[in-house]
Amino acid sequence: MAHVQSIVPCLWFDTQAEEAAKYYTGIFDGGRITQVSYYTEAGQEHHGKAPGTVLTAEFEINGQTFTALNGGPQFKFNEAVSFQVMCESQQEIDRYWARLGEGGDPAAQQCGWLKDKFGVSWQIVPRVLIEMLKDSQSPRAQRALVAMMGMKKLDIAALQRAYAG
Repeated sequence: MAHVQSIVPCLWFDTQAEEAAKYYTGIFDGGRITQVSYYTEAGQEHHGKAPGTVLTAEFEINGQTFTALNGGPQFKFNEAVSFQVMCESQQEIDRYWARLGEGGDPAAQQCGWLKDKFGVSWQIVPRVLIEMLKDSQSPRAQRALVAMMGMKKLDIAALQRAYAG
């Protein structure tokens, strides 16, 4: 029996839920759209959407289930919520940075964070950085943190050099 995730992030879009689901599943290996539901005439006085337009698109990326909802223009994404993509190599960082950053806001890029073309915030993080920062009181961790703070896209080799001193 398949594992059913008990907590599923729901991303609120105006009208781009299915487009976003296709975009994200095209970036992450093995990503897939699992279900699309549509508005009907039922409740139209509340939702105001034309019958047959996409209500939700459920999708999976890296084993994580998400729901994309076409809820209308009332809410926008902000940096208070972001998704961390833990990377094993610089090649992975470079790939996710380029793909997720495509069409996004270059001014919102700092310390491994970026905003994609839908306004969703992502953190593209080398897993090794988590290890470097474990002992926050060590001079090595402090050097790595200072190096990270000066970067947009994270550079594993530069972080390792800073950590080593």
